[in-house]
Order: sequence, then structure tokens, then C-alpha cells
Amino acid sequence: MFLSNLLRRVQLPKLSIQISMWKTFYIKPNEIGILYYRSDFKKILQPGTYTYLGRHWQVKTYDLNQPEVKIENLELLLRTHEAELQEHLLIIRTAFNQAALVRCGQTWISVMPNQLRAFWRGFIEVESHIFNLEESLELPAEFVQQLRGLAINGLKKFQISEYEIGLLYVQNNFIRPLEQGEYAFWTVNRDVALRTLSRIVPNPDFPLEDVMIEQHPEFVSAYCEVVQLQDRQVAIVRYLGKVIAILPPTSRKLFWRGVELEMIDISSNAKLSPNLVAELLAGSKEVLLLSHNSLHVREVPAQHVGLLYVNQEFQALLEPGIHAWWLYGRSFQTEVIDMRLQNIEVSGQDILSKDKVPLRLNLTAGFRIQDPLRAKNGLSDISSFLYKELQFALRAAVGEQTLDALLENKGAIDRSVAEYIRSKTADYGIEVDSVGVKDIILPGEIKTILSKVVEAEKAAQANVVRRREETAATRSMLNTAKVMEDNPVALRLKELEVLERIAEKIDRIQVNGSLDSILTELIQINRQ
Repeated sequence: MFLSNLLRRVQLPKLSIQISMWKTFYIKPNEIGILYYRSDFKKILQPGTYTYLGRHWQVKTYDLNQPEVKIENLELLLRTHEAELQEHLLIIRTAFNQAALVRCGQTWISVMPNQLRAFWRGFIEVESHIFNLEESLELPAEFVQQLRGLAINGLKKFQISEYEIGLLYVQNNFIRPLEQGEYAFWTVNRDVALRTLSRIVPNPDFPLEDVMIEQHPEFVSAYCEVVQLQDRQVAIVRYLGKVIAILPPTSRKLFWRGVELEMIDISSNAKLSPNLVAELLAGSKEVLLLSHNSLHVREVPAQHVGLLYVNQEFQALLEPGIHAWWLYGRSFQTEVIDMRLQNIEVSGQDILSKDKVPLRLNLTAGFRIQDPLRAKNGLSDISSFLYKELQFALRAAVGEQTLDALLENKGAIDRSVAEYIRSKTADYGIEVDSVGVKDIILPGEIKTILSKVVEAEKAAQANVVRRREETAATRSMLNTAKVMEDNPVALRLKELEVLERIAEKIDRIQVNGSLDSILTELIQINRQ
């Protein structure tokens, strides 16, 4: 008994040593493990409990809810255990010109070039797609639909509306146009950009138009109209019947298809037709701005005439109306001359008469331009010329006459000035219709003297008239008395006339006696 107990005591340490050499590992249902012995890969462990003898065994577990796995020395393990790893892992290896998309359930992951990535199979559905970036940077349409609303590293997505066209650029080089739809492109080590142009606007701002025309004729022929003008050509571009652009000579411009082009040769005649003038000047603000930069426009009112100069040389007389010319390669000047009767005022002219009386005169003249070309070529300023000449003529006419002569015959000044000014204007195609002095203003003291003279003259005239009237009245009374003396009937009529006047002022007349004694007897008048 003692020996057996002793043996037990001796063997117990050995038993504890053997038990400590076993290692147990538990893999959860949502996990998977990789078994290592002294850091060497041995196998992949499915969920469960595993026991191994030895203290150098290790298990590294991975959560299958995170399908992508980061395994140390994966490249080396694939060389030695590729078959076993491929059974449990989806291995994605991309070359320098490849990229990949991996779908793990509802999650998408992008794999860039020159990468090695691994994903667990089985627990979550995993699938991969590898794309050759040298063949195309564009992601196929079926993937674009699946990635809608997701932000994926290395992918740039674009959406083109129905009223737009997209221009795709890679490394600042135009690749192709994009119609309506959704697109996605790999941007790995590349600058991918999109510029959208509205199809509603017929003349959008195309980037680098000359490069587009020269280097991408297939795009231009499919989508655009090219306007190429020669040295003496102008183009009017219309869209839906409205002018949208005016192109100068030697220009080159792109428009969307559907515009209307009108080419105009301006080598011999730069004047616009009346219909075209009306169309351009009645357009929108944008068209008016285009016209302002391209046209020389002049309106000639009724009863006027225009003078047209091209490159400083006279070309034609312009009838009333609106006229317009293309500016390119020429300089235009137009002047409008009023052909109606015009008035010119020469006011406040202080002049000494022949007898040294200071006078201030106002003169007006009416004139009409008969030959506008001769008048404009001969005179720089028609109004100034007439004003100066009328001044000279007025001073000469007033200085030759005394104050009394001027006041007695103001028409002499008019005739003298008219004769002088007509002789001066005849050579310039100007007809002077009338000349007249409006006012002769005297100094204050001269006015006082003249007022007294006029007052005395009028008083004398009044006395003469009064004496003449008194004499005539006396003579009339004398003649009446003689008639009554010789004619009793006339006397009686006079009595009745006096009686009638009295009767108009009283109510009742009482006469005693006969009518014969009406002038000699008492007349009693009773008023009631």
C-alpha cells in the first residue's frame, strides 16, 4: 500500500505535464479559423471544437460577417497551399492594367490594379468581376445600375439628362460624347472629367472648337453644323426662325444640328436689305447687341436726306428710312440733313446807328437747304456760318442809317440783310426764304425822350380834334334854329320830341289849354 501510494505520488507530476501539452480551440458558428504550428500554415478550420497536443499550435479566427480577410503572407501561402485556400477563399489578383469589383452580399468593394485581395466563401455570397482598363475605362451598364446610389472607391459616376450631351475627357483629351443615361468610369491613375452641354441652346460654348473640328470630325459630323467663312462673307444663324448669331468674316463656329445658315457676300455691296434690317433691329436684346457690334445703322427721318461716306469718300444720298451696312473691312459715316424750312435767331445785337445812338436788335431768318451735298462739302457748320453772316449784314445795315430813318422804315433793314445773306449762301446750295427784324430796343433815356415827343404830338392832335368837334356841334345847332324859324311844323315836331322825352320819366302829364301854348304856359306835372 505504501509503495502504491508512493508510485502515485511519483507519477502525478508526469500526468499533469501530459495534460498541459494539449490545446483546445473553439471556432464559433459565424467564424472560421486558420491553424498554425510554429507560424506554419496547417489547415483551415470550420466552426467547432479542436484539440491538439503541443503548445506551439495556434489558431487565428476571422468573423465571417466581414467577408474580406487580411491574411499575413498570403502571397507565400498561395504558392504552397493554393488548392486548399482556393477552396475556402475567393482570391482576387489584379494586374497593372486591371481593376475589379467584388460583391459581398449587398456590399460592393473595388480592387485597384496590382492588388491581391481575399474573401471568404460560403457564409456570405461573394462574386467578383475583373475589368481590363486598357480596353475601356467605362463600367458596363448592368453594373452601373447595380451601383446606383453607392460611392465606390476608384469609380466616378455621371448622369446625363435628356436635354444634355456630355463630353468625356480623359487626361484632358476628348474621348467621345455621352447621350442621355447613367455612366461610371474607372479613375485609377487617370483624370476623368465630363463637360455637359445643353441641347436646348443651339450655340453652346464648345471647348476648344478648332481642336474639336480638326481632331474629332466624327463627332462634328454626327452632332454639329460647322460654319466656315471666307474673307468677304458674313453669316446669319437662325434657330426656330430667330436670329441667334451673326458671324464676321474668316470665323469658324460650331452649332448643334438644326440651325439655319444664311451666307452673305459683302465684297461688292455691304448694304442690308430692308427686310433683313427690320428683322435684326426688331429682335431681342441679344440680337440688338450682335447688330450693334456688326452693323452701322442710320435712320433718316421724313423731310430729311442722308449723306453716306465710305472710307471717307462720299457714296450716295439716303432717302428717308432705316439703312444699315456691314462694318467689316470698311468705315462708315452718315450725316442727316434737314430739308425743311428752318429758322435761325440772331438775338441781342448791340449796334450804333449812323447818328451814334446805341440800339439792341433781334433778327430772325428762315432758310432751306436745297443742295445738301454742296452745303456739307462747302461748310463745316451751316448754322454757325449763317449766324455770322447775318450778324455782319445786320451791323452793316444799321450802321448806315440814322435812328429816325430806322424807325420810319424798318423794312429797309430787312431788304438790305436779305440781299446780303442771299449773295453769300447761293454758292452753298442754301436758300434764304425770309429775313426780318423782330425788335429794335432803345436805351432808357432815348425811350423817355421819344415818349414825351409822342405824348406832345398826341395832345396836340387831341386839341385839334376837340376844337373841330365843338365847331361842328355849334354849326349844327345854328342850322337847326334856322330851320325851326322858317318852318313852324318842324318847331312843333321838336316840341313833341321834347314832350316824348319828358313822358318817359313821369307817370301823368296835365295840360291846361291847347297844345299851342305848350311852350309858353305853365305845365303842371302831378306825380302820384
